[in-house]
Amino acid sequence: MTAEIPVRPPEPPATDATPPRQTLVQKQPTRLLAPLRETGKLFALALSVTRAVFRRPFQVREFIEQFWFIASVTILPAALVSIPFGAVIALQVGSLTEQLGAQSFTGGASVLAVIQQASPLIVALLISGAGGSAICADLGSRKIREELDAMEVMGVSPIQRLVVPRVLATMFVAVLLNGLVSVVGTLGGYFFNVIMQHGTPGAYLASFSALAQLPDLYISEFKALIFGFIAGIVAAYRGLNPRGGPKGVGDAVNQSVVITFMLLFFVNMVLTAIYLQIVPAKGS
Repeated sequence: MTAEIPVRPPEPPATDATPPRQTLVQKQPTRLLAPLRETGKLFALALSVTRAVFRRPFQVREFIEQFWFIASVTILPAALVSIPFGAVIALQVGSLTEQLGAQSFTGGASVLAVIQQASPLIVALLISGAGGSAICADLGSRKIREELDAMEVMGVSPIQRLVVPRVLATMFVAVLLNGLVSVVGTLGGYFFNVIMQHGTPGAYLASFSALAQLPDLYISEFKALIFGFIAGIVAAYRGLNPRGGPKGVGDAVNQSVVITFMLLFFVNMVLTAIYLQIVPAKGS
């Protein structure tokens, strides 16, 4: 008697149920569009803040508190930085004008460099590094604690309640600090030119009055206003969009400072080029 051999039923044909892999060509457009999306969101926040400035109620108390905080952490560093900065410009310009045989124009050239270029940039960098980082950290900590979401649930706009007073505070502090830095930097340049390079006070002041004009001060204050707006907007944007919990807040603070620095130098170049094309030099 022979044993029956069991017959295994045929297996069903194998089907590839795994989804197809994304190719590098499909991933590249997403990576390329990410910076454009971030830029668009940044401009959208700037537009929202600009519109919210004219809405009521205006947060006067929040504005005063932020104004005092930003001013208190930037006044002394701005004054201390402007003295050596003005001295370096005066020494460098004085050395260059001496080689060219135009030492009598040292005062005007150095003062114009301080007022038009150095002063707004010093103010913006200090506000971004001190005030902007604090704004970003404050908003980021509120975001990860879901305080901003709770405000939206209660019908309170975080932009109007928190962002607008901070941005306006950075703008007003930047304008006021720009005047302080211009005066201190000019005095520092005058001291080093007269004492160390043996210049005459009369020639320093005469060259300044011969080359400088009132629109130079206007463009300096306008730059400070724009730079303060940029510093506040970038700090608020990164603070409202942290990634990864508390560590993400620290990363957002670093990113806000770096992004602000890059934007400041680019905007400064554009404003300077436009100013030089619109306003003719004195005596030309």
